[in-house]
Amino acid sequence: MIEYKQKAGSVMKKRIITIGRQYGSNGRSIAQKLSERLGIHYYDKELIYLASKENNISYEELLKVDEKRADPWRYPVEDDMQMNRRFRYEPMNDVLFETEKELILELADKEDCIIVGRCANYILRERENVRNIFFYAPFHKRVKTIMERASVDEKEAAYLIKKIDKQRRYYYNTYTDCRWEDMEQYDICMDTAGMPTDSILDILSAVYESIL
Repeated sequence: MIEYKQKAGSVMKKRIITIGRQYGSNGRSIAQKLSERLGIHYYDKELIYLASKENNISYEELLKVDEKRADPWRYPVEDDMQMNRRFRYEPMNDVLFETEKELILELADKEDCIIVGRCANYILRERENVRNIFFYAPFHKRVKTIMERASVDEKEAAYLIKKIDKQRRYYYNTYTDCRWEDMEQYDICMDTAGMPTDSILDILSAVYESIL
């Protein structure tokens, strides 16, 4: 990987873009296209895979608790796994969050990259070489997107959006000192339905190049 020079003989810190997103605002798709344009990695569900390797827990089990706060009344994964001596007193949601937190910090030290969700903007809040983006879109536009993406009717799409946005909101608010949709904590908030994807990529590419 190319190292970006800051001053004579010094190596510049890695440049990171974090993306928060409402469900149906095409956050993962835009992150993937941006990574291709910039030639850097993006991490979304890839973080779950890395966490599964780190903890020797199946990807499928961790996927059940991804970006969800712990439920105090029931185990989110198979009882046998949750009752394992390693995890008996810690909800699997917390295990995943803490592992992803360490992974995000390690990745931010190792490479330029894009990180989607997982409270990355909060985890990296003390770093100057990070730009935090939030994607949103009008509800009816997101309904149409989910209808096409998930092959569901309008009622089911609306239900999924409300459900997953609620999960993400509770997750973020539980693991940070901030509110998920508080726009003041992001550097740029973008209505992804309000402009062509190429224009969004142009803006974010310029943001990335401006990070010193």
